[in-house]
Amino acid sequence: MAKITYVEPGGVERVVEGHVGESAMEAAVRIGVEGIDADCGGACACATCHGYIDAAFMTIVPPMKENESEMLEVVEDARRPNSRLLCQIPITEQLDGLVIHVAGRAR
Repeated sequence: MAKITYVEPGGVERVVEGHVGESAMEAAVRIGVEGIDADCGGACACATCHGYIDAAFMTIVPPMKENESEMLEVVEDARRPNSRLLCQIPITEQLDGLVIHVAGRAR
């Protein structure tokens, strides 16, 4: 397990014990993180699980594949160097302590 903190668009922090093997998107959906809609169910086809990965973990998460990069070209919120689709981040023990800022504005 890995403890992950999600910072919702309005600033509320939600903490979850992520299960190794599930995606950061699945863990967020499981606890109802605001701003993670996951419309495509994790198929990397909708960009509704856009988040900003804490800089300390950018070298730990797996590298971005081309299809994820293409999806990030069409995100509603600003793409940043630390932008990722959370469906493409498998949870590992090395991600314990990860902080993810959910893209979006307070709703």
